[in-house]
Amino acid sequence: MYPSPPPLPERSAGPPPYTYAEAHRGPRRRPAPWHSKTVRAVALASLLALSGVIILGIVRRQTGTEGFLVGLGLAVFPVPLLIAAFCWLDRIEPEPWRNLAFAFAWGACAATLVAVLANGFATDWLASNIASASPTEAQAWGSTVVAPIVEEVMKAAAIVLLYRFRRRDFDGITDGIVIAGITATGFAFTENILYLGSAFGEDQSMGHTGLSSLTAGTFFVRIVVSPFAHPLFTILTGLAFGIAATRYPRRRGARAALILLGLATAVLLHGVWNAASSLGDAGFLIVYTVIMVPALLALTWLALWARRQELLSVRAYLAPYTAAGWLAPPEPLALSSLKTRALARDIARRTHGPAAARAVTAYTTLATALSFHRRRAHLTGPPPDYTARERDLLERLWRYRPWAGPALLQAWATSTMAGGRGAEASPREHS
Repeated sequence: MYPSPPPLPERSAGPPPYTYAEAHRGPRRRPAPWHSKTVRAVALASLLALSGVIILGIVRRQTGTEGFLVGLGLAVFPVPLLIAAFCWLDRIEPEPWRNLAFAFAWGACAATLVAVLANGFATDWLASNIASASPTEAQAWGSTVVAPIVEEVMKAAAIVLLYRFRRRDFDGITDGIVIAGITATGFAFTENILYLGSAFGEDQSMGHTGLSSLTAGTFFVRIVVSPFAHPLFTILTGLAFGIAATRYPRRRGARAALILLGLATAVLLHGVWNAASSLGDAGFLIVYTVIMVPALLALTWLALWARRQELLSVRAYLAPYTAAGWLAPPEPLALSSLKTRALARDIARRTHGPAAARAVTAYTTLATALSFHRRRAHLTGPPPDYTARERDLLERLWRYRPWAGPALLQAWATSTMAGGRGAEASPREHS
């Protein structure tokens, strides 16, 4: 049993009044000095940029310029849809854009570069050093054993880095799922350029065109039928990290075992999926319908359930702040409903314009971060900077309150009158 968070700070007069423009800009920040974090950020950005240049060169060399352009044009189709889906799932407390950009870039550049080089090396080594391994057998072993391990470990590295260095933004299962999904989307994007570009080059050399071409078949399998494959594998790892983020604070062995289990499950599912391509059409269809689709549906349900639990935790962990005077009594219930949040933004936009709607968005994001901060302290014990961060979140929240508070209360009243049961039931209905 871990200690409860420290007592809530009482609100007296609150922060000094702010003009609307100041509230819209948010808290003023001092320029960050040049220190180790900046050096790490610059080094990481340089590494990703270099990896991107190298992997693009490798792909273009393997596919040709025309094949590269065709592959790029076709591979981009599922990317906006997948990213939109993950951002929709993450809209309770959106991940900072820099985290999502890093995850996508890592998957598209660094992870694919290592995977392409390691998979090629492993296949060549198997063919050269194992007497019984023909080139076809070496390719099969590389696809079903080596590739899943290398690719899932490299995609998991992005989750590890964000879990380690952006721990404050890693609040639970939803964050683990979103970061893993975005990383895998980037990986699949680059991999699809390679596969589609290579298929196009082969069609060009053999004179195949139309729906019977290898390019059309590759597009159908990778873009239409299974665009979710890579995200599905890596989400299993992200799920384990998400659970570890709020559980077992004093048991590193349990957290490590959980993360390794998630990674092993991702590798296993990836290997099964890669092996399905060698089973013929009937075997592929069986693996797709018996394993992949049920796994996708189960993880989709789990993601929605986790988001609903987060909404409920917003209500529970914000409730104590009403007694201290930081929030009005209906606000925890209003903030636990995505429908009421959206209605509050609409009310603010109609009343004071787009900037007021953005103020409501900032207010709801800060309130959610505050509830997750208190939840983590309750589940894992308060960190050393707990009180300072809580006070910072509360003061930033208070700056947006003159515009967000009335809009939320009006939205809550409207939802209550329109829905009978009101927003109190909305986490179940709207998650």
